Amino acid sequence: MTTLGWEIAQHYSHGSLERAIVAGLAAMGRDRSNITPEDLAGIDEFHIGGHEATADVADHLDLNAGGVLLDIGSGIGGAARFFARRYGCRVVGIDLTPEYVEVATSLTQLVGLSDQVEFRVANALDLPFADESFDRATLLHVGMNIPDKQRLCAGVYRVLKPEGLFAIYDVMQTGDREVTFPVPWAATKATSFLERPETYRQALLDAGFEIASERARRDFAIEFFQRMRARMAESGPPPLGLHILMGQDAPTKIANMLAGLEQGLIAPVEMIGRRMSPQGALE
Repeated sequence: MTTLGWEIAQHYSHGSLERAIVAGLAAMGRDRSNITPEDLAGIDEFHIGGHEATADVADHLDLNAGGVLLDIGSGIGGAARFFARRYGCRVVGIDLTPEYVEVATSLTQLVGLSDQVEFRVANALDLPFADESFDRATLLHVGMNIPDKQRLCAGVYRVLKPEGLFAIYDVMQTGDREVTFPVPWAATKATSFLERPETYRQALLDAGFEIASERARRDFAIEFFQRMRARMAESGPPPLGLHILMGQDAPTKIANMLAGLEQGLIAPVEMIGRRMSPQGALE
């Protein structure tokens, strides 16, 4: 693993994440022998909008039981498990953080989806898969930690089958000033690689994708964080929530993220690329 990769993995590492999740489940009256995906909903999708945002992305992917999806930066596996459970597809998730991969694998076993979903430690810029291995690929709040968007998109293009779809849902730069750190994806600027939507768009086009759809989700994001902050102010953090992943400075990270959204500095953007064949790209 590169030095940068190690720093990013360290940012997300918890140290005793599975134990914290089990403790949260116990506080909810659940135990390891009787866990459902719904029990994990508060923590297992570490991106703005959580499950709602994942479902919105899935609506654009035409998923089916015969397909294979690559989830890049799969975290503790919530989105991967949703795709598999809802659509019957097979999912391979990769992540830089070994602890996330371990926890994702354990949680997937607990909810009975190990026959459809697998996880491995891997780098999004060096995908360890053969050409044309996947029908779909997703990148949900991961590109902010990836410095080379062109190499990222070229790698995804390589492992997707012709006409395959690549869904990006990332926080992107929309203003001229920098966000205040820490934020959920980075403690400092050293591991933050925000780019404007046009940079992502050009990287997709250069790799051979066409842009099938694109939409900014700033208003959706502001509402999501306002609701989260209001809940935490009223009743404190829930037994199982994203604050466990973000650590003790979760309130500061959320406040800085919300400020950046409200000031128009950043916004989550959903972008769907379709892998064109070489012939189609030249026509």
